[in-house]
Amino acid sequence: MTETTTDVIVIGGGPSGSATSTLLAQQGHKVQLFERDHFPRFHIGESLIPYTYHVIQKLNLLPFMKESHFTEKYSVQFINENGKLSEPFYFDQHDSHERSQTWQVRRSEFDHVLINNARKHGVDVQEGVRVLEVLFEGDKAVGVRIKPEGQPERIVRSKVVVDASGQSSLIIDRLNLREWDPQLKKAACWTYWKGAYRDEGKNGGATLVMSLKERKGWFWYIPLHDDIVSVGVVADHQYLFQDRESKDLETVYFEEVNRCPGLQPRLENATRCDIFRAQKEYSYRAKQAAGNGWCLVGDAFGFLDPLYSSGVLLALKSADMASGAIDAALKANDTSERMLRAWEKEFTTGMDRMRKLVCAFYDGLNFGKLVRRNPDKKGLITDVLIGNLFHDSVDELWPLIEELNAEEKAKELVAA
Repeated sequence: MTETTTDVIVIGGGPSGSATSTLLAQQGHKVQLFERDHFPRFHIGESLIPYTYHVIQKLNLLPFMKESHFTEKYSVQFINENGKLSEPFYFDQHDSHERSQTWQVRRSEFDHVLINNARKHGVDVQEGVRVLEVLFEGDKAVGVRIKPEGQPERIVRSKVVVDASGQSSLIIDRLNLREWDPQLKKAACWTYWKGAYRDEGKNGGATLVMSLKERKGWFWYIPLHDDIVSVGVVADHQYLFQDRESKDLETVYFEEVNRCPGLQPRLENATRCDIFRAQKEYSYRAKQAAGNGWCLVGDAFGFLDPLYSSGVLLALKSADMASGAIDAALKANDTSERMLRAWEKEFTTGMDRMRKLVCAFYDGLNFGKLVRRNPDKKGLITDVLIGNLFHDSVDELWPLIEELNAEEKAKELVAA
């Protein structure tokens, strides 16, 4: 079996893999990226949030994004279980930087741009290549065994292996690192609509988060280009699917549409233009982000929840932070766990902050009431919604949210 060598191997060409490989190539490292599929390919997770700006800028993609046909996004709005629309959380009212305008993207197109950008920066991108296993010598990752389409298997050795292969991560399963989130046992069902209602002007590209009656779950409503809107429901896995095992996805989907007053009028004149899709119980995290000779980024490290659209942000942010640690490790000729995990604590602190706001929503958080009670804290709420997760002042929110949720639950008990 033939063998070759490189500095870094990246498994997977999604946002985290393409970004990690590009950022390392910019530092002069030889990088090979192996992607199983051929791009463009479908992926969910279409809404960007403002703090993706900084990594997109590092990737030299800001000029492209500014000139692209992707829908411009300026805000997020919440619609309660009675169909009442909240005031928009306009990002630029809190943060006047140009990053406050972001985008809604078709991931098939956006991810294709990212992987081609890696090529432009000198990454050896190879599509249609299956990584069969990560090779270890003791506890140190030293390379991979691959099977390119129509070719024999071969071995590629490297100083660092970056697993960016998404939820099917090779390393997380081999080393038994996956920990399922004990609270966020959710599932999603979604499809796409043409001609669905859009708000006018600045609100036309807003992400809408629409609660179901009895707060059983919520719908996302993401306006894309070409007059397409992505509309999906998220709820407890058992409620959405296990309790309705005999029902197909279309039936489940429309049963939930009928429980969402904020959504129904928006679909009145729309035509469904795609199949129904589903994803079940997807919230997890690895016990560690790196080890000797290996690193996990993006969904290979963990996935939180579609609420607040943090997926691409966390993918790009993990790529940015991990690539910094990998670059330092390679330059020091020390690819030990200590060096490759240097970014982990800061990243997981930010991820935990987003998780707290996600859990608060599922626990009954009413954003309108939270802002009315604490108008001076609206900026901190907006910070989390725009992805500014890596500063300690955000932590002032949690006691306020807990206090509000406790009062709301007390009122429900009295009413019952």
